[in-house]
Amino acid sequence: MTQKENNYCVIMAGGVGSRFWPFSREEKPKQFLDFFGTGRSLLQMTVDRFRPLVPIENVFIVTNVAYKQLIREQVPDISEGQILCEPARRNTAPCIAYATAHIRALCLRRAGLTAATQDWSCPEMQANIVVAASDHLILEEDKFRQAISKAFEFVAENKAILTLGMTPTRPETGYGYIQFLQPEESNIPSAEGIYKVKTFTEKPNLEMAQVFLDSGDFLWNSGIFVWNLQTISEAFRYLLPEVADRFREGELLMGTKQEESFIEQIFPKCPNISIDYGIMEKAENVFVLPSSFGWSDLGTWGSLYELSEKDAQGNVSLHSDARFYDAERNIVVLESGKTAIVQGVDDMIIAEQGGALLVCKRAEEQRIKQFVADISTNK
Repeated sequence: MTQKENNYCVIMAGGVGSRFWPFSREEKPKQFLDFFGTGRSLLQMTVDRFRPLVPIENVFIVTNVAYKQLIREQVPDISEGQILCEPARRNTAPCIAYATAHIRALCLRRAGLTAATQDWSCPEMQANIVVAASDHLILEEDKFRQAISKAFEFVAENKAILTLGMTPTRPETGYGYIQFLQPEESNIPSAEGIYKVKTFTEKPNLEMAQVFLDSGDFLWNSGIFVWNLQTISEAFRYLLPEVADRFREGELLMGTKQEESFIEQIFPKCPNISIDYGIMEKAENVFVLPSSFGWSDLGTWGSLYELSEKDAQGNVSLHSDARFYDAERNIVVLESGKTAIVQGVDDMIIAEQGGALLVCKRAEEQRIKQFVADISTNK
């Protein structure tokens, strides 16, 4: 078994959540909001589910500098040094490279080593890292923790990049897909229930999504990654040297008071590239753990509607007292304590927050980003 103190968690919490406008705003995006009235924001729920697996001092939250204070308020038991602030938005690869460089510096210091004397065999360097988004919903947390524990064991024993793939339940067009090889198709040994990845596929159309579902060898791409510190460091070095080299320039500054100013200088120079495109689709040692624990990427009003409790007519009301008359399959989210009367409309999003009201067809919610852009342009 891996030692808990060797486990680390990186939570990506820098998104602006514009698809949930007006409930989610740039000054307080969705990861900091309590969508379901539980008293916990999505970020707080994410931190909570990792507490049994990772020491709280080994949890790092990568975010936009504008959200640092929000994180301090919502997760008061992590230190300021555990909040890694991005001075610019550069997608997930630079985000993860930053966290990796920070953890590597921390491990070197704990081992009494330097970058020049780095020894991967040293016990303090045996760091196993899980990377997750701050805005996912997990309904079956016990199953989730079992999957992460299994993933930690696998990457500790194998030089592998591992991702969690969700067993699909419908022909979903909003997710990317992972195709995996059956054991007899791969000459690379894997643990029971963990498979070699064959291909990654971007969001398909409905017809192709149905083909993926019927085939039985495709999974939803959850964006949850697990790897060993050495494995991911080498992957960046060989597959994304243009990113790795930026952080190598200041290896001696990571984990010191000079880290922040160093990151401010080099981070905006990093290419805007995702970890999926930069590493996952190129590496040869990528594996997937098929999982099923009630996962959802809470990315759209539509996904929130699907997950929420509905009345007999399929209507959803969150944070408010909504009354429906001759109305079906609507979702209404208002500021707490407000009442709405909804009559004669179907399949609508009705959301109000901070003096802004959205009334939009559920089928056309992809236009919300443009609506928000238009408002910003016309101010």
